[in-house]
Amino acid sequence: MSAFQARSLQDLHTLRKALADRAAREARLQQERAEAERRARAEQNLFQTSVGPVQALKGQHDRRWHTPQPPEPLPVQHWLDEERVLREAISDEFDVSTLLDVDDQLSFRRPGIGRDVTHKLRAGHWSIQRQLDLHGLRTDEAREALGNFIRLAHRTGLRCVRVVHGKGLGSPGKTPVLKGRVQRWLVQKKEVLAFVQARPADGGAGALVVLLQPGRRRLGGGA
Repeated sequence: MSAFQARSLQDLHTLRKALADRAAREARLQQERAEAERRARAEQNLFQTSVGPVQALKGQHDRRWHTPQPPEPLPVQHWLDEERVLREAISDEFDVSTLLDVDDQLSFRRPGIGRDVTHKLRAGHWSIQRQLDLHGLRTDEAREALGNFIRLAHRTGLRCVRVVHGKGLGSPGKTPVLKGRVQRWLVQKKEVLAFVQARPADGGAGALVVLLQPGRRRLGGGA
């Protein structure tokens, strides 16, 4: 497992724990507010029972009562949105065959993207800025790591990354276990514009070079 991948998984677990802690705090605060309101109503009923009917004092009609400033609301919906993104499901049943260009390398380009983009990507027009190595990961781990990697790469403004899925030489039947799955997963990621099989120097049949949508900020490298 690469250092970047380990950091990505660690960041994912840390964010999940923070979201769970915040949700627990919000639930506790809501329970405390409900208990405070219940006590206030009980005290009000006790006061009314003890003193009986009351009348407003004369000359009090012009008095102004100021409503206390409510506390700043907690961003619960934002936390829920973040959790939904983290749990984003990438289906293994997605049919990718109709979306791939039928050439010897089965490249992909999103509708509206010209063939020149995949030609430039295959020729190294964009520099590879970051890499994810999926060797040694189980399918569920690989799916989560890939989703997190693509999301973080896009957020930090990266345009071109490499995903290493392996050639399957150590797998039963000498077939790559993750290759087809990675293609299906990448097609379902809206951040992905196109991908091609890597050049031999960049991993060949064991890796894909992925072009991402422009992010919010750009980092060095690539056109």
